Order: sequence, then C-alpha cells, then structure tokens
Amino acid sequence: MADDETVLRTITRVSEIDAAVWDGLANPDPALHNPFVQHAFLKALEEAGTLGGRSGWQSCHLVLEHAGTITGAMPLYAKSHSQGEYIFDHGWADAYERAGGEYYPKLLSAVPFTPVPGPRLLVGAGPEAGERAEWLAAGAVEVAKRMGVSSLHLNFLPEESWNALGEQGFLQRTGQQFHWRNEGYSTFDDFLAALSSRKRKTVRKERAEALSAGLTIRHLTGSDITEAHWDAFFAFYMDTGSRKWGRPYLNRRFFSLLGQSMADKCLLIVVERDGRIIAGALNMIGGDCLYGRYWGAIEHHACLHFEVCYYQAIEWAIAHKLPRVEAGAQGEHKLARGYLPVPIYSAHWIGDASFRRAVARFLDEERRQMAEQREMLAEYAPFKKVVEETD
Repeated sequence: MADDETVLRTITRVSEIDAAVWDGLANPDPALHNPFVQHAFLKALEEAGTLGGRSGWQSCHLVLEHAGTITGAMPLYAKSHSQGEYIFDHGWADAYERAGGEYYPKLLSAVPFTPVPGPRLLVGAGPEAGERAEWLAAGAVEVAKRMGVSSLHLNFLPEESWNALGEQGFLQRTGQQFHWRNEGYSTFDDFLAALSSRKRKTVRKERAEALSAGLTIRHLTGSDITEAHWDAFFAFYMDTGSRKWGRPYLNRRFFSLLGQSMADKCLLIVVERDGRIIAGALNMIGGDCLYGRYWGAIEHHACLHFEVCYYQAIEWAIAHKLPRVEAGAQGEHKLARGYLPVPIYSAHWIGDASFRRAVARFLDEERRQMAEQREMLAEYAPFKKVVEETD
C-alpha cells in the first residue's frame, strides 16, 4: 500500500458511506457477524437523534481509501463526557483535570451505549487487512493530535486487535464480563446435566418460580415484532433505564428504526399475563452469538429476570446452535447461572507523556488484579468438577 495512493478522511454521518461497502468491511464473514457494527445499527443511532446535539457524542468516523476505493473504516466519536461507554475512565479524567489539564473532549471508537466486544478497525478480509488496520489506528492518532484532544480510546476490542494495538504503542487495558458458552448442548437439559447437583436444582426452582403466576413467554423476531411490541418494550426500557442510569440513552424512534432495518437481527422475548405484555428483553442475533441488551418489566415476579434474560437466551442459543450468549456488562450474579468470567479488552492513546506514564503504571497493576479476579471467580463456576482418576 503506497502512501501517495492512500487517503484518510473523516465523515460526520455513517450514511455518507454506502451500506454494502461499510458492511463488507465490518462483517466480511457471515458466520462471525456482529450486528452492532452493521451500517444499519449505527445509522439508526444517528437518525434517531441519540447522538449529536447536546448528547456529548459527535460522529467523526474515519475512512481509509486506497486508489479511490474505500478499504477501511472506524466508528469514531468526539466525546465531551465518559457516559454510555462501560469502560470507566472517570478517575483518569479527574486526575488529569486536578493536574491542570483538560481531559474532554476525547476521541472514542466504540458502539455508543453498547458494552459488546466487536471489531473497531473495519478492514474486511484478505492479506492486507492487518496493514489497513495499522493505517486506521495511526490515522486515528493523527486525527486526535490535529483536534488537540487529550486521548483516543478503542473499547471492547477483539483480543487480536488489542494485541496489535499494543505493538503500535497503545496502552492496554482489560476488564471483565460474563458469557455463556455452548459446549455442544442439544437441549437445555443437556446444559443442566453439566451443572453440579445443587446448582441444577436451583436453576429448576428459579425457572418454576418465575412462571408460577400463570405467565407465558413468547419469542418474536422479524415481521412478528410490531410497533405495538416496541411501544410496550420502550416503556420497560425507560423504567429500567431511569432507575439504573438516571437518564436512558435511547429514544422511542431508535427502536422503530431498528425494527425497520434490522428486524431479522432482533429477538424480542416478551412475557404475558392474561394477554397483556408485562415484561420483555431485547436481544440481538449475531452470526456466532446471541447478545442480551435490554430488559424491563411493569410487574414484579420473583426470578423472572433470570428466566427471561439468562435461561431463555440459553435455550434459544442452544436451539439455534449459537456458540455463546453475551448478557451485557458486569453482573457476578450471572456466574451461578452458567455465565463464566471472560476478559474484555480496550486500547488507549494519551497525548500527555507524563500522564501516559501514570496511566500505564495503573494499567499494569489493574491487568494483574483482573486476571486474579477471573481465576478466583472461575472457582465458583456452577459446573461439575472434573475429578482426574489416578492409578
């Protein structure tokens, strides 16, 4: 790739790039399809008005062109705060500003409001993909320098990208989520059989209790999801968001746009009592994963959250032969339900040399602590212990 044939530029809306071109770079392998970097998902966020204005998220996506052809892209946002990211750097901002610096604005490559691992350096497939990714990362640093921002962050990266960015000089950070893995189960009972006896009884008890009030559960996807369903679900989303975050990030129009453009990637699990929807969970369907996103209810029923968000997701993944379920950020309570701790990765460029050194020292210790925590939590996994036989 010759320098004089390569151009890096920014765009303010993802719709400036043809959807087929973007998706070919973001999801070259259908078996690994990630719906959150799909053109339609990012476009829905922008068109719904959840970004821009006073949101603190300004789109400035990076585009790589070679000889007039778009060969790479990066979802990129200028941020005036650290909300809606789920990789927490508020402490970094406080420390930098106490020292007299201005932490905001900063640049962030992520999917807004979405703590889901996936590609950020969108370069398609082929022998030049690695080189294109290097160009994009270096270009993003150059954009950060020209804008005069304090830092550049790439959140929820694949491990391969994280390692490559570390070699380019980015600071490396790890965190933790809980994911369920499909070990070739044919039915939910197969999964239960892999659990210890005590945990198996607990799961069965929770499932029975969740539906003891005569509730019924339906799985909706594609054209089966109507605007009436989105109306009901949005009420759940607003109630949960208001209690957990204070201000929900998404608006009602976003869900309509999502349903119009990506209904086949949506799995809406709804709970009904006497024909009325009283709870629901929205999942997104990937090529190799079911992604749990939002949950809410207007009635309280014991264990219903576990049933709808965790056990129903596992059942659906088994039935559709998906390798894993990702149920969102944090939540050690997921461990008892078969979701195991896994590392998540982010990479960071910081312009100020002295502040960069301080953050690097912090991250060295944080990575060690996170590895120890994952190892400790894995000891409490609900699965049967394998006992090695000796002669």
